[in-house]
Amino acid sequence: MLTLVGKDRNGIVAKVSQALFDLNGNLGETSMTRLGGNFTIMLMVCVPEKTSIVQEKLQSVCDEFELFFHLDEIEGELHQHIEPDVRISIHGADQAGIVARATGALNEAGLNILNLESDVGGQPDSPVYIMHIEGVAGKGIDSLEKALQKFSRENDVVAHMTPIDTMVG
Repeated sequence: MLTLVGKDRNGIVAKVSQALFDLNGNLGETSMTRLGGNFTIMLMVCVPEKTSIVQEKLQSVCDEFELFFHLDEIEGELHQHIEPDVRISIHGADQAGIVARATGALNEAGLNILNLESDVGGQPDSPVYIMHIEGVAGKGIDSLEKALQKFSRENDVVAHMTPIDTMVG
């Protein structure tokens, strides 16, 4: 598992992926995104070289882009993808603890969160917090719907849930 983070600049993905390709690396699952003015990469990669050689090759790229990186040897468990069956959107006035309360309520209702993205919008004097969650409804859609309705009332936010009907073929 390779994790990199630093100020967003053009060419990061190209240089990192080229360095891994040069090492005969095989990329698996990846998540690359801009957060604020920073860019972050998390990716699973299988490289036949020793960890020290991979670190050395990546260090030159990271020095060029002023990136911090961390490399861990883990079991990849590739090809064990879990498809989400529900998408949830929550938005309202930004408030301390909103992510903890939302994810706690959803966890109690049986949601296994697979992906969570959030952002702050609105104006500096009235920020709006926006959260998008995809996951698996372990206790069913009804359980989540009840939890979301209660959560919305107690936290003065708007929450929507949409079932995902994914056909894998």
